[in-house]
Amino acid sequence: MRFKIVGILRYFGILSILSSWITIITSILLNPWFKFAKNAFSDLGASNACMPWIFNYGLMITGVLIILYSFAQFLDSMNILEYLGSGYTNVMGIFLMLIGLYPTGTYPHTFVSVWFFIQGDLAIAVWGLGLIIRRWYRLGLSYITLALISPIIAYIIKWPSIATLEVFGILVLDIWIITLFKIHLRGNLIR
Repeated sequence: MRFKIVGILRYFGILSILSSWITIITSILLNPWFKFAKNAFSDLGASNACMPWIFNYGLMITGVLIILYSFAQFLDSMNILEYLGSGYTNVMGIFLMLIGLYPTGTYPHTFVSVWFFIQGDLAIAVWGLGLIIRRWYRLGLSYITLALISPIIAYIIKWPSIATLEVFGILVLDIWIITLFKIHLRGNLIR
């Protein structure tokens, strides 16, 4: 029964990727004023956007999917660092839900938006350390490198807009979830 539940939960990482991009693309299509090189994705959830609830509820749904995926990570963990990494993934999902709950123009919006990406970066780094303990050096070092270099790249590049920076951050998280999903499918994380 446990393996059946874990097997189902593993797919929630991929579902969260699909949900996030469907939410973003649908919201952009409904708001032709949105300029990728000028706006932030959060503008799609602002009160003056067309159907902002699609963006905001979409983020909340995606956050729930990430939280459910974190349970698969937890159940597949083999050491304390991987357990901790799944906790950061869980908190990342909570912060994504909070972005939908506190859209642009509300006081905590910037805080929850930034901390969503920080939690994701921490999850990647800690999972990398956990995989090194497991002696999966190449993948572990890849995750640690990704977690260390991506914030530096995000900081030093002069991004044309917040949306372009957000795409970079989302793609980093997508790469991590997809590569971890491949490991899940091979069954290498099952005890």
